[in-house]
Amino acid sequence: MMEWLTTGGDWLLQAVATLPDTIVTKQVEAEASWFQTVTTVASGLASIALLVLAVALVPAAWNFRKSYAKISDMLDRIYGDINPLMRHASTIADNVNYISTSVRVDIQQVSQTVAMANQKLVTSVAAAEERIKELNALLAVVQEEAESAFITTASTLRGVRTGIHEAFEKEEPLDGRYLEGGAEWEKPRPRVRPRDEFPE
Repeated sequence: MMEWLTTGGDWLLQAVATLPDTIVTKQVEAEASWFQTVTTVASGLASIALLVLAVALVPAAWNFRKSYAKISDMLDRIYGDINPLMRHASTIADNVNYISTSVRVDIQQVSQTVAMANQKLVTSVAAAEERIKELNALLAVVQEEAESAFITTASTLRGVRTGIHEAFEKEEPLDGRYLEGGAEWEKPRPRVRPRDEFPE
């Protein structure tokens, strides 16, 4: 092993004596092809275009920031102006909803009242019609009874009158007696119609 160390050390001493401290190498560039030339020029032009675009966009972005700030302030003012209006509009909408609900309830109550009154009126009219029919039937019976009583009374009175007339007409002036069997001087008696012939 010792031998290897001495051999390795000898080699190192030889290497130090032959090589200088700094080794400088220079790479030889190969000739650029036309594609590499076009790519290099295009890359440079793109860099210049991006630089010009950045220079142009910075003021535009600055102006946009100012415009955005103005628009934001204006929207805040508009929101401040519109917010009470929206609250009032919401309150008005709630009030209109309450009023319309109240009106609907009142209309339903009026409709129910009208329906009940209509039903009672129909019932009353039906009852009145029934009473009128009963009254008509009663009046027909009363009229029939009155006609019957009138005819009976008229017949009776006529008979009484005829009888009185006959009795006093056939009386002899001297002796005051009645004549018997004087049928030739009798007046015709009225005819009495039966009850079923009267119209109702």
